[in-house]
Amino acid sequence: MSGGKVLLIAVFAAFAAYSSWVLLNFGYLGLWQAALVNDATIQVLVDLVIVCLLFCNWMVADARRSGRNPWPFVGLTLAAGSFGPLLYLIMAPGPATRT
Repeated sequence: MSGGKVLLIAVFAAFAAYSSWVLLNFGYLGLWQAALVNDATIQVLVDLVIVCLLFCNWMVADARRSGRNPWPFVGLTLAAGSFGPLLYLIMAPGPATRT
């Protein structure tokens, strides 16, 4: 396993642990309510949505080139943000197997 994959897995694990803590303490609706408190938090939310949509576009194009199915990752991205792209990258074939 490459160092890049190890780093992605570490980021995924840390983000999953933190996200779980936030959801346990605030709930899914509480997370959204906090994101809509003022213009500053709305700006961060809009920025995240834009980045996730751009990443979805990239995943679909990359999956077409590599023969992968992007739709589970796109769905996860739309439902849970960064988890979709992180898993897409973690599950990508290594450079030796990629065409």
